[in-house]
Amino acid sequence: MEIKLAKTAGFCFGVERAMQQVYEQIAKGNKIYTYGPIIHNEEVVKDLKSRGVEVIHSDEELSEITEGTVIIRSHGVPKEICEKIERQGLTCLDATCPFVKKIHRIVSEESAKGRDIVIIGNDKHPEVEGIKGWCETPAVVVESEEEAEKYTTNNPKGVCIVSQTTFNYNKFKDLVEIFLKKGYSISTVNTICNATEERQTEAREIAKAADVMIVIGDRHSSNTGKLYEICLQECKNTHFIQTLDDLNLELPKSIPCVGITAGASTPKNIIEEVQNYVRVNF
Repeated sequence: MEIKLAKTAGFCFGVERAMQQVYEQIAKGNKIYTYGPIIHNEEVVKDLKSRGVEVIHSDEELSEITEGTVIIRSHGVPKEICEKIERQGLTCLDATCPFVKKIHRIVSEESAKGRDIVIIGNDKHPEVEGIKGWCETPAVVVESEEEAEKYTTNNPKGVCIVSQTTFNYNKFKDLVEIFLKKGYSISTVNTICNATEERQTEAREIAKAADVMIVIGDRHSSNTGKLYEICLQECKNTHFIQTLDDLNLELPKSIPCVGITAGASTPKNIIEEVQNYVRVNF
């Protein structure tokens, strides 16, 4: 049996950078909090908790903290949260992914010019919530073709469209096409990060060749969810797991090819465990 492991599987640049910053603070012995889980992976959050890192889940919880270092999650947060951390006299360490920070700058500048902001993505995702918090005016979030079709504006200054960094690239292009047909003055910035595009492309190609596809990542991870959707389109026998414990495969010994990919917040050790298990047992 052949095992095809995606070269792009595992931590992306932004996640690697955020994790490095957290571990540097742990080594210094500082009291550390993260505003929201630093990345979308329960196993990583559990490990950090065992090392004394606490997660702040709300503005109310932040208000109760009087000392220590607060690390901004890789997904970013609204501008007002950063300002509040500093007002409270806490040390603020920004681990927001640089690709997400770029979106913050774009929407801040474009909304200040009076343009409407449209964010293509999941309205409930923390990255999108953070992006909205850097707009000077309320932003509209669009995730489906139906929502794109319903969108209207009479703003003479036009519309600026950005995307959640982990959105499905092909779906993004389809939604932008709907906006363009409306005839508005539109400025479109493809803010899906290169790592996401590469990961999705590679996953699709592996899934096409695989008899069984395994996608590893946290259930709350947007980019892993998109990988699963893409792989399922190409390989009906696709499995979404968080750790090796979730892998309940009964494969015939003659299966020709198993493909494996993983989301941007999946640790290397979990990927290796799954790969080794499949190699030994099938």
